[in-house]
Amino acid sequence: MKLNDYQKFVTSVTSIESKSLHNLEGRLMQLDNKVNIATLLTAGIGLSSEGGEFNEIIKKCVFQGKPLDDDTIFHLKRELGDIIWYWVNACSALDLDPNDVIKENVFKLESRYPGGEFDAYFSENRKEGDL
Repeated sequence: MKLNDYQKFVTSVTSIESKSLHNLEGRLMQLDNKVNIATLLTAGIGLSSEGGEFNEIIKKCVFQGKPLDDDTIFHLKRELGDIIWYWVNACSALDLDPNDVIKENVFKLESRYPGGEFDAYFSENRKEGDL
């Protein structure tokens, strides 16, 4: 397939909200009636960005010879702080108590791993509804 043909295909399977500011504004207004969409967008984009920055440091340590010294660990610590900042913003945007989010995560993992420990089988073979 030629890139121009692929470009036409991609355009044909792209939502109208992704192609039109007017349609995007309408969708954002609909969503803002349910959640604080501005804060949710900030959180989602921020989590991706900061997670990437965290992984960039790890990549440099593992593949490019960067020392995993106290300065690097401090840098990782600061990136984790940024990640939690955006995570808490996501909780706020969705009107969720961060403690309840953690409790739900523990419940999900306890259900996934009935023996209380990681098991590769259950990691790959999840129960119906285990997202």
